[in-house]
Parts: sequence; structure tokens; C-alpha cells
Amino acid sequence: MAGGCGGPRRGLGTLAEPRRLMRAGLGLIVLGHASLVLGAIVHGSVLRHVAGASRAVTPEYAVANVVSVGSGLLSITVGIVAILVSHNLSRAALHWTLLSVSLLNCLLSTACSVGLALAIALTIHSRGMHLVMGCNSSALPADARAAIATNDCPFNTTRIYDTALALWFPSMLLAAAEAVLSGRCCLVALIFRGIGPCAHSYGKEQV
Repeated sequence: MAGGCGGPRRGLGTLAEPRRLMRAGLGLIVLGHASLVLGAIVHGSVLRHVAGASRAVTPEYAVANVVSVGSGLLSITVGIVAILVSHNLSRAALHWTLLSVSLLNCLLSTACSVGLALAIALTIHSRGMHLVMGCNSSALPADARAAIATNDCPFNTTRIYDTALALWFPSMLLAAAEAVLSGRCCLVALIFRGIGPCAHSYGKEQV
């Protein structure tokens, strides 16, 4: 096990290098802002009309909100803390802060990624009908991508399905990437606090 953590360029101990940690922090900041932008686009172009039609929030709408607000903002926070730690390696308070926020964001981003995957699967299985439940038109077709023959529906159903999927797929990938980088930051915090088998190897390398 010692061989897995030792060495200047191999093992988990190398994650604690300041440059690697700073890069992970910058990556989280970029990914967090991208998640916020995609979430805002989904909200403004698709889900705002769906939720506003019947004043009911669909599961897909709730998942998108969690991704855009929770995972995006928390990823930016983890990135900022990681950059601070990379420039202040001896601050124990920053280590514990990085450990707590990165662990929380890793769990949240993983849950968001899984939730988006389920939302995509349910939307494809129902052919988009979960997205247009707010339309009370009796002429609503079985496929959300098909055009309806009446103007009773308060939103355009022909674009809801494709637009939502086109935005949900990259959002799911961003959430997964945020979970991976947050997990790396969590491991770095554990190493800095001397927790785990790789902490001792990192300490010897520093000496």
C-alpha cells in the first residue's frame, strides 16, 4: 500500500501539490459557472413555461434547480477555498473548510448527476409528456415533439422536448465532473490533516 501513495509523480499524495490543487480549484470555478449558465438557460427557455402553465413544479424542473443553484454555487465555493488552501498550506481552518465543503459538494453533484440521468430517461420514455403536463389542451398528441392543432396550450410543445434534452446532457456531464474534482479536493484536505494512508507518504516527501 505504501507504494501506491509514495513517489513524486504517482499516487494520491501528488494531489496535494499546490499547483494541482489550484488547477482543481480553477476547474471547479469554471464548471460551477457553466452549470449556472446552463441552468439559467433551461429555466428561461423551457422549464419556466412548463411550471408556469399549471403552477406545478415537475420533477425535472426541481432537478434542474438543484443543479443550477446548489451544485453550481457550491462548486464555485469549493474552487475558491481550494485556491486559498493552495496558497496557505499551513492553515488548519482552511483544511477543515475545504474538507467539509468539498465532501458536501461531491455528494450533491453526484446526486444531481444521477437525478438528471433519471430525468432524461423518464423524459425519453414518456416521449416528453412529463414536460408538457401543464398543457390542458385536449388536442395534445402522444409525442411532445409533434405539433398540436390548437393554440390552447400556453407554450410551444414542439421545442420543449429537444431543447430540454440538449441542455440536460451537458448539465449532467458538468455535475459529474464537479463531483470528481470535489472528491479530489476532499482527498487533499484529508492528506493535509494527516488522515489516511497517503498522508504519511506526503509528509515524508515534504520533509
